[in-house]
Amino acid sequence: MTKTKWMIGAAFGAVLAGAMTVPASAQDTMYMPLLTYRTGAFAGSGNPIADGMRDYLEMINQRDGGINGVKLIIDECETGYDTKKGVECYEAVKARNPVFVNPYSTGITLQLIPRAAVDKIVVLSMAYGLSPSADGSVFPWIFNPPLTYWDGASVMVSYMAQKEGGFDKLKGKKLGLIHLDAPFGKEPIPVLENLAKKYGFELQLYPIAAADMQNQGATWLNIRRNRPDYIYNQGWGAMNPTAVKEAVRNGFPVDRLVGVWWAGGDDDARAGEAGGKGYKALSFTMAGTNFPVIQDILTHVHAKGLSKVSNKERIGEAIYNRGVYNSMLMVEAIRNAQKITGKKVVSGEDVRRGMEALNITEARLKEMGMEGFAAPLQLSCGDHSGHNKVFVSEWDGSKYVKGSDWIAPLKDEVRPLIEAASKDYAEKNAGWPKRTEACEKAS
Repeated sequence: MTKTKWMIGAAFGAVLAGAMTVPASAQDTMYMPLLTYRTGAFAGSGNPIADGMRDYLEMINQRDGGINGVKLIIDECETGYDTKKGVECYEAVKARNPVFVNPYSTGITLQLIPRAAVDKIVVLSMAYGLSPSADGSVFPWIFNPPLTYWDGASVMVSYMAQKEGGFDKLKGKKLGLIHLDAPFGKEPIPVLENLAKKYGFELQLYPIAAADMQNQGATWLNIRRNRPDYIYNQGWGAMNPTAVKEAVRNGFPVDRLVGVWWAGGDDDARAGEAGGKGYKALSFTMAGTNFPVIQDILTHVHAKGLSKVSNKERIGEAIYNRGVYNSMLMVEAIRNAQKITGKKVVSGEDVRRGMEALNITEARLKEMGMEGFAAPLQLSCGDHSGHNKVFVSEWDGSKYVKGSDWIAPLKDEVRPLIEAASKDYAEKNAGWPKRTEACEKAS
Protein backbone atom coordinates (compact mmCIF):
# COMPACT_ATOMS: atom_id res chain seq x y z
CA MET A 1 0.00 0.00 0.00
CA THR A 2 1.38 3.41 -0.96
CA LYS A 3 1.79 6.14 1.61
CA THR A 4 -0.86 8.22 -0.21
CA LYS A 5 -3.40 5.38 -0.08
CA TRP A 6 -2.62 4.74 3.58
CA MET A 7 -3.26 8.39 4.40
CA ILE A 8 -6.52 8.34 2.44
CA GLY A 9 -7.63 5.20 4.26
CA ALA A 10 -6.79 6.69 7.63
CA ALA A 11 -8.71 9.85 6.82
CA PHE A 12 -11.74 7.84 5.77
CA GLY A 13 -11.60 5.85 8.98
CA ALA A 14 -11.65 9.06 10.98
CA VAL A 15 -14.66 10.28 9.03
CA LEU A 16 -16.51 7.02 9.67
CA ALA A 17 -15.72 7.26 13.36
CA GLY A 18 -17.00 10.84 13.40
CA ALA A 19 -20.14 9.84 11.54
CA MET A 20 -20.98 7.38 14.34
CA THR A 21 -21.67 10.31 16.65
CA VAL A 22 -24.43 11.63 14.34
CA PRO A 23 -27.86 10.54 15.64
CA ALA A 24 -29.21 9.87 12.14
CA SER A 25 -28.97 6.30 10.91
CA ALA A 26 -26.67 5.28 8.07
CA GLN A 27 -29.46 5.50 5.51
CA ASP A 28 -30.08 9.12 6.54
CA THR A 29 -26.70 10.36 5.37
CA MET A 30 -25.09 11.03 2.02
CA TYR A 31 -21.36 10.93 1.36
CA MET A 32 -19.90 14.12 -0.09
CA PRO A 33 -16.17 13.84 -0.88
CA LEU A 34 -14.23 16.97 -1.79
CA LEU A 35 -11.02 16.56 -3.80
CA THR A 36 -8.95 19.47 -2.51
CA TYR A 37 -5.39 20.76 -2.48
CA ARG A 38 -4.35 22.59 0.64
CA THR A 39 -0.63 21.98 0.05
CA GLY A 40 1.80 22.72 -2.76
CA ALA A 41 2.21 25.49 -5.29
CA PHE A 42 -1.52 25.78 -5.90
CA ALA A 43 -2.57 25.89 -2.25
CA GLY A 44 -3.00 29.67 -2.31
CA SER A 45 -5.96 29.16 -4.63
CA GLY A 46 -6.94 25.70 -3.43
CA ASN A 47 -7.52 26.64 0.21
CA PRO A 48 -10.21 29.29 -0.26
CA ILE A 49 -12.05 27.07 -2.75
CA ALA A 50 -11.97 24.15 -0.32
CA ASP A 51 -13.05 26.39 2.56
CA GLY A 52 -16.01 27.82 0.66
CA MET A 53 -17.19 24.40 -0.48
CA ARG A 54 -16.83 22.83 2.95
CA ASP A 55 -18.39 25.72 4.89
CA TYR A 56 -21.53 25.84 2.75
CA LEU A 57 -22.11 22.10 3.16
CA GLU A 58 -21.47 22.35 6.91
CA MET A 59 -23.89 25.26 7.10
CA ILE A 60 -26.58 23.10 5.45
CA ASN A 61 -25.93 20.43 8.09
CA GLN A 62 -25.92 22.87 11.02
CA ARG A 63 -28.67 25.28 10.01
CA ASP A 64 -31.05 22.90 8.23
CA GLY A 65 -30.15 19.50 9.64
CA GLY A 66 -29.01 18.45 6.17
CA ILE A 67 -30.95 18.37 2.92
CA ASN A 68 -34.57 17.55 3.76
CA GLY A 69 -33.35 15.80 6.87
CA VAL A 70 -30.45 13.95 5.27
CA LYS A 71 -27.07 14.89 6.73
CA LEU A 72 -24.00 15.21 4.54
CA ILE A 73 -20.77 13.38 5.42
CA ILE A 74 -18.15 15.88 4.29
CA ASP A 75 -14.75 14.40 3.52
CA GLU A 76 -11.64 15.89 1.96
CA CYS A 77 -9.00 14.02 -0.02
CA GLU A 78 -5.75 15.90 -0.67
CA THR A 79 -4.62 15.81 -4.30
CA GLY A 80 -1.91 18.48 -4.27
CA TYR A 81 -3.33 19.40 -7.72
CA ASP A 82 -1.57 16.27 -8.95
CA THR A 83 -3.44 14.21 -11.54
CA LYS A 84 -2.14 10.85 -10.30
CA LYS A 85 -3.11 11.61 -6.70
CA GLY A 86 -6.46 12.92 -7.88
CA VAL A 87 -7.25 9.64 -9.63
CA GLU A 88 -6.17 7.75 -6.48
CA CYS A 89 -8.59 9.85 -4.46
CA TYR A 90 -11.38 9.12 -6.91
CA GLU A 91 -10.76 5.39 -6.80
CA ALA A 92 -10.73 5.51 -3.00
CA VAL A 93 -13.99 7.44 -2.63
CA LYS A 94 -16.11 5.76 -5.29
CA ALA A 95 -16.67 2.62 -3.20
CA ARG A 96 -18.55 4.78 -0.68
CA ASN A 97 -21.25 5.77 -3.20
CA PRO A 98 -20.51 9.48 -3.47
CA VAL A 99 -23.31 11.64 -4.83
CA PHE A 100 -20.76 13.93 -6.53
CA VAL A 101 -17.07 14.17 -7.28
CA ASN A 102 -15.41 17.58 -7.63
CA PRO A 103 -11.96 17.10 -9.22
CA TYR A 104 -10.98 20.79 -9.02
CA SER A 105 -8.36 20.24 -11.69
CA THR A 106 -8.78 20.07 -15.44
CA GLY A 107 -6.08 17.41 -15.61
CA ILE A 108 -7.88 15.21 -13.06
CA THR A 109 -11.22 15.86 -14.76
CA LEU A 110 -9.88 14.63 -18.10
CA GLN A 111 -8.89 11.36 -16.43
CA LEU A 112 -12.27 10.94 -14.74
CA ILE A 113 -14.47 11.63 -17.76
CA PRO A 114 -14.24 8.05 -19.14
CA ARG A 115 -14.80 6.58 -15.66
CA ALA A 116 -17.92 8.58 -14.76
CA ALA A 117 -20.39 6.79 -17.03
CA VAL A 118 -19.10 3.38 -15.99
CA ASP A 119 -19.22 4.19 -12.28
CA LYS A 120 -22.44 6.25 -12.54
CA ILE A 121 -20.92 9.13 -10.57
CA VAL A 122 -21.61 12.75 -11.42
CA VAL A 123 -18.45 14.76 -12.07
CA LEU A 124 -19.02 18.44 -11.36
CA SER A 125 -16.27 20.52 -12.97
CA MET A 126 -17.75 23.89 -12.07
CA ALA A 127 -16.57 26.38 -14.75
CA TYR A 128 -13.45 24.32 -15.51
CA GLY A 129 -12.49 21.06 -17.16
CA LEU A 130 -13.13 19.99 -20.74
CA SER A 131 -15.23 22.65 -22.47
CA PRO A 132 -16.87 20.19 -24.92
CA SER A 133 -18.28 18.24 -21.95
CA ALA A 134 -21.00 20.91 -21.87
CA ASP A 135 -22.65 18.74 -24.53
CA GLY A 136 -24.82 16.47 -22.40
CA SER A 137 -25.81 14.35 -25.39
CA VAL A 138 -22.24 12.99 -25.42
CA PHE A 139 -21.24 13.51 -21.76
CA PRO A 140 -24.36 12.75 -19.66
CA TRP A 141 -22.34 12.40 -16.43
CA ILE A 142 -20.16 15.55 -16.71
CA PHE A 143 -21.39 19.04 -15.80
CA ASN A 144 -19.51 22.33 -16.06
CA PRO A 145 -21.92 25.13 -15.15
CA PRO A 146 -22.32 28.06 -15.20
CA LEU A 147 -20.07 28.43 -18.26
CA THR A 148 -17.03 26.93 -19.97
CA TYR A 149 -13.52 28.20 -20.58
CA TRP A 150 -14.52 28.63 -24.22
CA ASP A 151 -17.36 30.90 -23.13
CA GLY A 152 -14.91 32.86 -20.99
CA ALA A 153 -12.51 33.33 -23.90
CA SER A 154 -15.35 34.69 -26.03
CA VAL A 155 -16.33 37.09 -23.23
CA MET A 156 -12.77 38.38 -23.15
CA VAL A 157 -12.99 39.17 -26.86
CA SER A 158 -16.38 40.85 -26.34
CA TYR A 159 -14.91 42.91 -23.53
CA MET A 160 -12.05 44.03 -25.78
CA ALA A 161 -14.61 45.00 -28.42
CA GLN A 162 -16.55 47.05 -25.88
CA LYS A 163 -13.41 48.90 -24.81
CA GLU A 164 -12.33 49.55 -28.40
CA GLY A 165 -15.74 50.66 -29.68
CA GLY A 166 -16.92 47.58 -31.57
CA PHE A 167 -15.81 44.24 -33.01
CA ASP A 168 -14.75 45.98 -36.21
CA LYS A 169 -12.17 47.92 -34.17
CA LEU A 170 -10.37 44.72 -33.13
CA LYS A 171 -8.60 44.38 -36.48
CA GLY A 172 -4.86 44.88 -35.98
CA LYS A 173 -5.05 44.69 -32.18
CA LYS A 174 -2.93 42.25 -30.18
CA LEU A 175 -4.25 39.93 -27.49
CA GLY A 176 -1.74 38.07 -25.36
CA LEU A 177 -2.74 34.87 -23.59
CA ILE A 178 -0.51 34.19 -20.62
CA HIS A 179 -1.40 30.70 -19.50
CA LEU A 180 -0.31 27.77 -17.38
CA ASP A 181 1.34 25.25 -19.69
CA ALA A 182 -1.11 22.50 -18.74
CA PRO A 183 -4.53 21.31 -19.99
CA PHE A 184 -6.27 24.02 -17.93
CA GLY A 185 -4.14 26.79 -19.40
CA LYS A 186 -4.54 25.64 -22.99
CA GLU A 187 -8.34 25.44 -22.87
CA PRO A 188 -9.07 28.95 -24.30
CA ILE A 189 -6.74 28.60 -27.30
CA PRO A 190 -9.12 27.03 -29.89
CA VAL A 191 -11.79 29.71 -29.38
CA LEU A 192 -9.30 32.58 -29.32
CA GLU A 193 -7.69 31.30 -32.53
CA ASN A 194 -11.08 31.16 -34.25
CA LEU A 195 -12.10 34.62 -33.09
CA ALA A 196 -8.70 36.06 -34.03
CA LYS A 197 -9.27 34.89 -37.62
CA LYS A 198 -12.82 36.24 -37.67
CA TYR A 199 -12.10 39.67 -36.21
CA GLY A 200 -8.53 40.22 -37.42
CA PHE A 201 -6.68 40.57 -34.13
CA GLU A 202 -3.35 38.89 -33.43
CA LEU A 203 -3.19 36.20 -30.75
CA GLN A 204 0.10 35.93 -28.87
CA LEU A 205 0.67 32.89 -26.66
CA TYR A 206 2.78 33.01 -23.50
CA PRO A 207 2.89 29.57 -21.83
CA ILE A 208 4.20 29.36 -18.27
CA ALA A 209 5.54 26.01 -17.05
CA ALA A 210 4.42 24.99 -13.56
CA ALA A 211 8.05 25.11 -12.44
CA ASP A 212 8.29 28.75 -13.61
CA MET A 213 5.09 30.12 -12.10
CA GLN A 214 7.08 32.38 -9.78
CA ASN A 215 9.82 33.07 -12.30
CA GLN A 216 8.12 34.83 -15.22
CA GLY A 217 10.83 37.38 -15.98
CA ALA A 218 11.65 36.07 -19.46
CA THR A 219 7.97 35.91 -20.42
CA TRP A 220 7.37 39.50 -19.44
CA LEU A 221 10.44 40.63 -21.39
CA ASN A 222 8.75 39.10 -24.45
CA ILE A 223 5.53 40.88 -23.57
CA ARG A 224 7.38 44.20 -23.34
CA ARG A 225 8.88 43.55 -26.77
CA ASN A 226 5.63 42.39 -28.41
CA ARG A 227 3.45 45.06 -26.79
CA PRO A 228 0.03 43.38 -26.73
CA ASP A 229 -2.95 45.68 -26.29
CA TYR A 230 -4.60 43.31 -23.80
CA ILE A 231 -3.57 40.22 -21.88
CA TYR A 232 -5.90 37.42 -20.84
CA ASN A 233 -4.55 35.49 -17.87
CA GLN A 234 -5.48 31.79 -17.74
CA GLY A 235 -3.53 31.17 -14.56
CA TRP A 236 -3.94 29.41 -11.23
CA GLY A 237 -2.10 29.15 -7.97
CA ALA A 238 1.20 30.98 -7.57
CA MET A 239 1.18 31.97 -11.23
CA ASN A 240 -1.45 34.68 -10.74
CA PRO A 241 0.10 36.95 -8.09
CA THR A 242 3.40 36.68 -9.96
CA ALA A 243 1.73 37.82 -13.19
CA VAL A 244 0.19 40.84 -11.47
CA LYS A 245 3.53 41.78 -9.86
CA GLU A 246 5.34 41.41 -13.18
CA ALA A 247 2.74 43.51 -15.01
CA VAL A 248 3.25 46.31 -12.51
CA ARG A 249 7.04 45.96 -12.58
CA ASN A 250 7.16 46.01 -16.39
CA GLY A 251 4.77 48.91 -16.77
CA PHE A 252 1.97 46.96 -18.41
CA PRO A 253 -1.35 48.67 -17.62
CA VAL A 254 -3.07 46.37 -15.12
CA ASP A 255 -6.49 47.53 -16.26
CA ARG A 256 -5.74 45.72 -19.53
CA LEU A 257 -4.70 42.54 -17.75
CA VAL A 258 -7.85 40.46 -17.35
CA GLY A 259 -7.85 37.10 -15.62
CA VAL A 260 -10.13 34.15 -16.09
CA TRP A 261 -12.40 33.72 -13.02
CA TRP A 262 -9.77 31.49 -11.38
CA ALA A 263 -7.22 34.29 -11.71
CA GLY A 264 -9.37 36.67 -9.68
CA GLY A 265 -8.34 35.82 -6.12
CA ASP A 266 -7.82 38.57 -3.56
CA ASP A 267 -4.21 37.50 -2.99
CA ASP A 268 -3.61 37.66 -6.76
CA ALA A 269 -4.48 41.36 -6.86
CA ARG A 270 -2.85 42.17 -3.51
CA ALA A 271 0.47 41.05 -4.93
CA GLY A 272 0.57 44.17 -7.09
CA GLU A 273 0.33 46.33 -3.95
CA ALA A 274 -0.69 49.89 -4.88
CA GLY A 275 0.03 49.19 -8.53
CA GLY A 276 -2.47 46.32 -8.54
CA LYS A 277 -5.42 48.70 -8.31
CA GLY A 278 -7.47 48.27 -11.46
CA TYR A 279 -6.55 44.61 -12.07
CA LYS A 280 -9.51 42.79 -13.57
CA ALA A 281 -10.88 39.27 -13.76
CA LEU A 282 -14.01 37.68 -15.16
CA SER A 283 -16.45 36.56 -12.48
CA PHE A 284 -19.84 34.91 -12.07
CA THR A 285 -20.11 35.39 -8.29
CA MET A 286 -19.94 38.53 -6.21
CA ALA A 287 -17.36 38.97 -3.48
CA GLY A 288 -18.15 40.14 0.05
CA THR A 289 -20.13 39.07 3.10
CA ASN A 290 -23.17 41.25 2.48
CA PHE A 291 -25.35 38.27 1.56
CA PRO A 292 -27.57 36.30 3.95
CA VAL A 293 -25.96 33.02 2.85
CA ILE A 294 -22.50 34.23 3.92
CA GLN A 295 -23.90 35.59 7.17
CA ASP A 296 -25.42 32.17 7.86
CA ILE A 297 -22.01 30.57 7.32
CA LEU A 298 -20.48 33.00 9.80
CA THR A 299 -23.20 32.24 12.35
CA HIS A 300 -23.67 28.52 11.97
CA VAL A 301 -20.17 27.41 10.98
CA HIS A 302 -17.37 29.87 11.76
CA ALA A 303 -18.76 31.05 15.10
CA LYS A 304 -19.05 27.42 16.21
CA GLY A 305 -15.45 26.65 15.32
CA LEU A 306 -16.48 24.32 12.52
CA SER A 307 -14.68 26.15 9.71
CA LYS A 308 -11.06 25.62 8.70
CA VAL A 309 -10.80 29.37 8.05
CA SER A 310 -8.75 30.84 10.91
CA ASN A 311 -8.99 34.46 9.76
CA LYS A 312 -12.65 35.50 9.65
CA GLU A 313 -11.77 38.27 7.19
CA ARG A 314 -11.03 35.70 4.49
CA ILE A 315 -14.65 34.57 4.45
CA GLY A 316 -16.39 36.38 1.61
CA GLU A 317 -13.30 36.79 -0.56
CA ALA A 318 -13.77 36.15 -4.26
CA ILE A 319 -12.48 32.58 -4.54
CA TYR A 320 -14.07 31.54 -1.23
CA ASN A 321 -17.46 32.68 -2.51
CA ARG A 322 -16.91 30.67 -5.67
CA GLY A 323 -16.52 27.57 -3.50
CA VAL A 324 -19.81 28.45 -1.81
CA TYR A 325 -21.46 28.62 -5.24
CA ASN A 326 -20.01 25.24 -6.17
CA SER A 327 -21.58 23.55 -3.14
CA MET A 328 -24.86 25.37 -3.67
CA LEU A 329 -25.11 23.73 -7.10
CA MET A 330 -24.60 20.30 -5.54
CA VAL A 331 -27.16 20.87 -2.81
CA GLU A 332 -29.77 22.15 -5.27
CA ALA A 333 -29.20 19.16 -7.56
CA ILE A 334 -29.72 16.82 -4.61
CA ARG A 335 -32.95 18.62 -3.71
CA ASN A 336 -34.08 18.16 -7.30
CA ALA A 337 -33.16 14.49 -7.21
CA GLN A 338 -35.16 14.00 -4.01
CA LYS A 339 -38.16 15.69 -5.61
CA ILE A 340 -37.90 13.67 -8.84
CA THR A 341 -37.45 10.29 -7.20
CA GLY A 342 -39.40 10.74 -3.97
CA LYS A 343 -36.39 9.35 -2.08
CA LYS A 344 -34.61 11.02 0.85
CA VAL A 345 -31.24 9.40 0.23
CA VAL A 346 -30.40 9.66 -3.46
CA SER A 347 -27.74 8.00 -5.59
CA GLY A 348 -25.37 9.32 -8.22
CA GLU A 349 -27.85 8.24 -10.89
CA ASP A 350 -30.58 10.26 -9.20
CA VAL A 351 -28.34 13.30 -8.86
CA ARG A 352 -27.51 13.23 -12.57
CA ARG A 353 -31.23 13.61 -13.22
CA GLY A 354 -31.36 16.40 -10.64
CA MET A 355 -28.55 18.28 -12.36
CA GLU A 356 -30.25 18.14 -15.75
CA ALA A 357 -33.41 19.57 -14.18
CA LEU A 358 -31.54 22.40 -12.46
CA ASN A 359 -33.40 25.70 -12.76
CA ILE A 360 -32.11 28.27 -10.28
CA THR A 361 -34.34 31.30 -10.71
CA GLU A 362 -34.03 34.78 -9.23
CA ALA A 363 -36.71 33.79 -6.75
CA ARG A 364 -34.78 30.70 -5.70
CA LEU A 365 -31.57 32.68 -5.31
CA LYS A 366 -33.42 35.06 -2.98
CA GLU A 367 -34.80 32.13 -0.96
CA MET A 368 -31.26 30.84 -0.51
CA GLY A 369 -29.95 34.20 0.64
CA MET A 370 -28.06 34.68 -2.63
CA GLU A 371 -29.95 37.54 -4.25
CA GLY A 372 -27.43 39.49 -6.33
CA PHE A 373 -24.73 36.93 -5.53
CA ALA A 374 -24.95 35.19 -8.92
CA ALA A 375 -27.10 35.03 -12.03
CA PRO A 376 -29.95 32.55 -12.53
CA LEU A 377 -28.95 29.24 -14.10
CA GLN A 378 -30.81 26.61 -16.09
CA LEU A 379 -29.37 23.35 -17.39
CA SER A 380 -30.89 20.74 -19.66
CA CYS A 381 -30.33 17.33 -21.18
CA GLY A 382 -28.16 18.76 -23.94
CA ASP A 383 -26.69 21.79 -22.16
CA HIS A 384 -24.68 20.91 -19.07
CA SER A 385 -23.10 24.34 -18.81
CA GLY A 386 -25.74 27.05 -19.19
CA HIS A 387 -23.38 29.40 -21.05
CA ASN A 388 -24.17 32.06 -18.45
CA LYS A 389 -23.24 35.70 -18.52
CA VAL A 390 -20.28 36.94 -16.48
CA PHE A 391 -19.07 40.36 -15.44
CA VAL A 392 -15.63 41.90 -15.15
CA SER A 393 -14.64 42.33 -11.50
CA GLU A 394 -12.13 45.04 -10.67
CA TRP A 395 -9.72 45.37 -7.75
CA ASP A 396 -10.27 48.74 -6.09
CA GLY A 397 -7.15 48.48 -3.96
CA SER A 398 -8.70 46.49 -1.13
CA LYS A 399 -11.48 44.35 -2.61
CA TYR A 400 -13.15 43.27 -5.84
CA VAL A 401 -16.08 45.34 -7.09
CA LYS A 402 -18.31 44.94 -10.12
CA GLY A 403 -16.44 46.63 -12.98
CA SER A 404 -18.83 46.01 -15.86
CA ASP A 405 -22.33 44.98 -16.77
CA TRP A 406 -23.04 41.29 -17.32
CA ILE A 407 -21.56 40.11 -20.61
CA ALA A 408 -22.99 37.15 -22.51
CA PRO A 409 -20.66 34.62 -24.13
CA LEU A 410 -20.65 34.49 -27.93
CA LYS A 411 -22.81 31.38 -27.84
CA ASP A 412 -23.32 31.29 -31.60
CA GLU A 413 -19.55 30.99 -31.94
CA VAL A 414 -18.92 28.67 -28.99
CA ARG A 415 -21.76 26.16 -29.12
CA PRO A 416 -21.00 24.80 -32.63
CA LEU A 417 -17.37 24.33 -31.59
CA ILE A 418 -18.48 22.45 -28.46
CA GLU A 419 -20.76 20.13 -30.42
CA ALA A 420 -18.12 19.44 -33.06
CA ALA A 421 -15.43 18.81 -30.43
CA SER A 422 -17.65 16.52 -28.36
CA LYS A 423 -18.47 14.46 -31.46
CA ASP A 424 -14.76 14.29 -32.27
CA TYR A 425 -14.00 13.14 -28.70
CA ALA A 426 -16.52 10.30 -28.96
CA GLU A 427 -15.19 9.21 -32.34
CA LYS A 428 -11.57 9.19 -31.17
CA ASN A 429 -12.37 7.14 -28.06
CA ALA A 430 -13.28 3.75 -29.41
CA GLY A 431 -16.40 2.29 -27.85
CA TRP A 432 -17.57 5.60 -26.39
CA PRO A 433 -21.15 4.84 -25.27
CA LYS A 434 -24.08 6.55 -26.93
CA ARG A 435 -26.33 8.31 -24.48
CA THR A 436 -29.12 6.11 -23.15
CA GLU A 437 -29.96 8.15 -20.04
CA ALA A 438 -33.44 9.66 -19.99
CA CYS A 439 -33.69 13.46 -20.11
CA GLU A 440 -35.16 15.52 -17.30
CA LYS A 441 -37.00 18.80 -17.77
CA ALA A 442 -36.44 21.67 -15.40
CA SER A 443 -39.47 22.52 -13.30
